[in-house]
Amino acid sequence: MTAVDLMPAADDDNNKQSSTGLLHHHQLPAAADNAILHNTRHPFISTTLANSFFNRSISARVIHSSICRRLEGKVAIVTGGSRGIGEAIVRAFVHHGALVVVADIDDAGGHALAAALGPHACTYVHCDVAEEADVERAVATTLEQHGRLDVLCNNAGVLGRQTRGTKSIASLDAAEFARVLRVNALGAALGMKHAARAMVPRRSGSIVSVASVAGVLGGLGPHAYTASKHALVGLTKNAACELGEHGIRVNCISPFGVATPMLVNAWRQGQGGDHADEDQAAASEEEEVEKMEEMVRRLATLKGPTLRAGDIAEAAVFLASDESRYVSGHNLVVDGGVTTSRNVIGL
Repeated sequence: MTAVDLMPAADDDNNKQSSTGLLHHHQLPAAADNAILHNTRHPFISTTLANSFFNRSISARVIHSSICRRLEGKVAIVTGGSRGIGEAIVRAFVHHGALVVVADIDDAGGHALAAALGPHACTYVHCDVAEEADVERAVATTLEQHGRLDVLCNNAGVLGRQTRGTKSIASLDAAEFARVLRVNALGAALGMKHAARAMVPRRSGSIVSVASVAGVLGGLGPHAYTASKHALVGLTKNAACELGEHGIRVNCISPFGVATPMLVNAWRQGQGGDHADEDQAAASEEEEVEKMEEMVRRLATLKGPTLRAGDIAEAAVFLASDESRYVSGHNLVVDGGVTTSRNVIGL
């Protein structure tokens, strides 16, 4: 088992700023159901794996909330929202009544998602979160379209290269380290900056960032990724201190390993050093996802459920909604108890 096995979904060194997942089913008109919940598009993985992963997410359980539209009328930006966990968050937000702007560098995926959800609910804007001009433009576009910004979800992130030769601190690639922090930490900071400028005059808003268990406990990720996620957790707490004065809540979510296709691909990269395991190479993509999910279930203190992207989306809905109106500066860890305890005495 390698460090990347434990990472929440994030992209590899191709600079794609999202991860992979989907939302669960809920009561909607049939046409909206199909548009929001049955999209199996994924430009970077096989259709078979996408279908299998998405269908599992949909059928895993049905959301039965007494509050059907928990984000009714709210305007939200989701960075890295074209696919993966970001896509799951976008679909959850739309499902609960939000007007969502997807901000990503995956133009084809972003336009396709916006078209699937409909222009009344979702639009797309190109945005590289590591470029301040892009972030500023995304916020400005949202204000032009909707007149306000209620929610920013900083989901965009990269995992970094995962070859065995780059994992040791003694082999640290300074340029790669800087690149990961520029996207994961600076990108979130820029999002907070420009979201705050839009939210402060209204004295209201919620900023939610997707961090990682790697920002809670050592040994759960590569050095650059771990440093970037620790930075994001700290930034969340500091920004909450400042922006609370203006009625703005700032929180983050730290997932454990969501066995998404992108995480599986990163795991393959990490295992593909000197010798690839023949059995692993021969196994189907779906089998690899199953193996990773089983590993996560085994490591989790909480037994029974399997962590999926929809769980992270539901956490984001909670922190974006008025249900969490007195929650700020909080890191909501969604990890099945992995970072809280180790049963060393056989309880």
